[in-house]
Amino acid sequence: MQKVLIITYYWPPAGGPGVQRWLKFVKYLPEFKVEPLVFVPASPHYPLQDESLQKEISENVEIIKQPIFEPYGVASIFSRKKTKRISSGIIQDFNKQSILERLLLWIRGNCFIPDARKYWVKPAIKRLLPIIEQQQIKTIITTGPPHSVHLIGSGIKERVGEIKWIADFRDPWTSIGYHKRLKLTKASRRKHKELEKAVLNAADTLVVTSETTKSEFENLTSKPISVITNGYDGASKQTELDRNFTISHIGSLLTARNPKDLWMAIAELVKENEAFQKALKIRLIGVVGDAVIKDINEQGIQDHVEVKGYVSHTHVLEYQSTSQLLLLFEIDSIDTRGIIPGKLFEYFNAKRPILAIGPKDWEAGQLVESHHAGDYVLHGNIKTLKKLLLERFHQFQKGKLNCNSIGIEQYHRRELTKKLTKLLTWESS
Repeated sequence: MQKVLIITYYWPPAGGPGVQRWLKFVKYLPEFKVEPLVFVPASPHYPLQDESLQKEISENVEIIKQPIFEPYGVASIFSRKKTKRISSGIIQDFNKQSILERLLLWIRGNCFIPDARKYWVKPAIKRLLPIIEQQQIKTIITTGPPHSVHLIGSGIKERVGEIKWIADFRDPWTSIGYHKRLKLTKASRRKHKELEKAVLNAADTLVVTSETTKSEFENLTSKPISVITNGYDGASKQTELDRNFTISHIGSLLTARNPKDLWMAIAELVKENEAFQKALKIRLIGVVGDAVIKDINEQGIQDHVEVKGYVSHTHVLEYQSTSQLLLLFEIDSIDTRGIIPGKLFEYFNAKRPILAIGPKDWEAGQLVESHHAGDYVLHGNIKTLKKLLLERFHQFQKGKLNCNSIGIEQYHRRELTKKLTKLLTWESS
């Protein structure tokens, strides 16, 4: 079997969507005669943990661990809560940030480039070089964020020319929304862009999760770029639906993604339609921002809202499959057009109708429409939202609220792994 070395920061017991992508690739690679070796940090600082994911790691997979120094551990001495929030990528609006939080953000953005895991790069390279030689590894894969992981790939490529390096970008680098909120100096912004361009041009092959990111990177490099989206695993399960008209959002719902138009539309329907008011239940699963709760309260719909917080992936799948309607949001910005949340594909597999609210030309919204999996609404269309919610509610009343999506099989993790394997050898370059 061909051996492939996968270098990733996120790995069980890490929770959240970042760990799912390569956990599933590793699961299916042996079916295509590829033996994965996985290199991960020892005792990392994971803001979210999900022990249930440990069960999905095969005993036959070799896991190589290397200690990592992370300054978040030191910063937590000053404020554990603020440090955890920043390390999770949660950045509050400027007027809600304390002086300490602003200082921590400035340090994070300007002293740790490309990110706070940069101190893992040199030890990782030193540890991996003899392993690559001993095990005769011909292909390495790095996946980010954190993008410092790609610097490990770059360092190995410099020292071992006859090796194929695939750089996988689960998210963009300098064009991602939160990058602008890191209080970067001009010199720091320039350094990020230099590192980004260097990685894109040093790797042999690039993998991205959206067509928008591919287009952005094509302006920076001539290297081959493949789009391999995130996906879902397992077959869709037939479960009993909630008896309420349950509208669920899975994942973090932070201040920047606060769907004010939706809360207003729902509040108006609650006042206008007694049956809707009695049947409505809104379920928010994951981290919810203070501004979101505030807006829900101001609209007077808090009695219909159930905040579950972070739950295991197993429970996420259960909530998805029992909901009447699934929600997908993105910020109204040109920078977010290429953001395709990983949960979208699990929404597809849940076979429940999706209501996607986002910016114009949003890839995720377009996927919802093209696969007949639900509705895509632009920000600001309260009238349209009310109309769609009422239509879905009437279908619910008649027992006919169904999702007849098409063409989603291509997003099964096994199919995506099959696509990945075509990139692994020099001959396929």
